[in-house]
Amino acid sequence: MLDSRLLDILACPSCKGPLRFDADSQQLICRGDRLAFPVRDGIPALLEDEARPLNYDDPLLER
Repeated sequence: MLDSRLLDILACPSCKGPLRFDADSQQLICRGDRLAFPVRDGIPALLEDEARPLNYDDPLLER
């Protein structure tokens, strides 16, 4: 689980928008760019090369 204070200051490296943590998939979600960034061992991998693009209808965008 990521610390809530850390989540408050993290931003998408692409658009600088807010990120939302999905605990089930261990990913940080950027709704604006439709990207999912992995969190490995509690450490966010906020590199654009690490991000996974999400389809517009992906359920992770709605949670």
